[in-house]
Amino acid sequence: MDSELYPSFRVLLVDDEPAWLRSLSLALESSCGITNVELCSDSRKVMDIMAQGEVGLVLLDLTMPHVSGEDLLVRIAESHPGVAVIVVSGLNQVGKVVNCMKLGAYDYYVKTDDEERIVCGVQRAIKHLELQRDNKEMTRRFVSCELQHPEAFSAICTADRAMQAIFAYIEAVAVSPLPLLITGESGSGKELLAQATHRLSGCRGELVAVNVAGLDDTVFSDTLFGHVRGAFTGAEGVRRGMIEAAANGTLFLDEIGDLSIASQVKLLRLLQEGEYFALGSDQPRRLKARIVVATHQNLEAKVAQGTFRCDLFYRLRTHHVEVPPLRSRKGDIPYLLDLFLEEAAGMLGKKKPTPPPGLVQLLSTYSFPGNVRELKAMVFDAVSTHKERMLSMESFVKAISAGGGVSERVPDQNPFAGFEPLPTFANAANYLLEEAMDRAGGNQTLAARLLGISQPSLWKRLKLARG
Repeated sequence: MDSELYPSFRVLLVDDEPAWLRSLSLALESSCGITNVELCSDSRKVMDIMAQGEVGLVLLDLTMPHVSGEDLLVRIAESHPGVAVIVVSGLNQVGKVVNCMKLGAYDYYVKTDDEERIVCGVQRAIKHLELQRDNKEMTRRFVSCELQHPEAFSAICTADRAMQAIFAYIEAVAVSPLPLLITGESGSGKELLAQATHRLSGCRGELVAVNVAGLDDTVFSDTLFGHVRGAFTGAEGVRRGMIEAAANGTLFLDEIGDLSIASQVKLLRLLQEGEYFALGSDQPRRLKARIVVATHQNLEAKVAQGTFRCDLFYRLRTHHVEVPPLRSRKGDIPYLLDLFLEEAAGMLGKKKPTPPPGLVQLLSTYSFPGNVRELKAMVFDAVSTHKERMLSMESFVKAISAGGGVSERVPDQNPFAGFEPLPTFANAANYLLEEAMDRAGGNQTLAARLLGISQPSLWKRLKLARG
């Protein structure tokens, strides 16, 4: 899409009074940045313009020479049912309003209405159309089950189906001007998805990332909005805010769950009004960047606790993806391990080492609270001390032990509760041995670690169980 025009579809203004058309188009641009506008003062040309495509919204006068507004309303509804029509007429008659709504008008305004009311109605219609288009695009992508631009996600190493579904969703909403919320645990790859979203958006501006964790309200405002000279003590010059730096691009706000309530109010106003004020200035500036936010926190829980504004939460999650943790997509571990071994070797000037047998099985038993970032750190640490052709498993064992051990989370309740009758001690031990060997892929050393016993003890128990 052309990042300098908003919205992505054309807004056609039809009226036989050129002065009214110019006045309304200027109001739309100055009030809410609507620039993708075409003016038509001859009602006979409307259907030809519509046939060229790209028109999403029509503002239509009723009383015009040649072809009346009501006739055009019927023709547009028949030939272009996906186009919304707002009637802006000099006639303030209940009968006309009712008839136009029956013919399919999206809304009806009188020219004597306050200009701001008409502009707000147009803005509301555009938001509605954008949501409709996003939903249609998402449906089409999910039905086709294929990515049109897989190269946008090349930085994310995965074969997981849940991740592929997230890619398809992001491809569908990347061109939407509405906010995107990315949630997920720390280290799961949220920033990489934000980068992919920006690449797919078609925006010509830059991706500007700001980590808002720990910023008080004053620093947050100054960082995002900038300031003018003399705004506060020490403000000797003009500072350009990050919103301005991201113009016609993407502004990525990371750790959004840490924002103070005061900063949340300012962010909400930015999203609602599409404008902001630099510190010390009374001149509003237009938001020209797509907003993408991310957090590892549970925003719904914070809303319930009263530490995150409900209205901001729902504004941010217009589009939303939840990135699964690494422990939910352990099939990616072999691919990530190979990728990080190659990266680490290249960065450290070494030959890519061969991973030892059983390393993938060992890693697969670990819950990875630090997710992909933690695995990468493990690999780089192991390669940094690597000397032989075969990579040592020892550094991985130490890292996993420091992170809580290889065992999965201990069950909240006795796994034998409810068994009737209870298995014998020998049977229960045999089941446990079988499960450990299965999870370890037949590796006795790893199975012993899973059970918290020595390998000789495991060997004796296996020999006893197998008779």
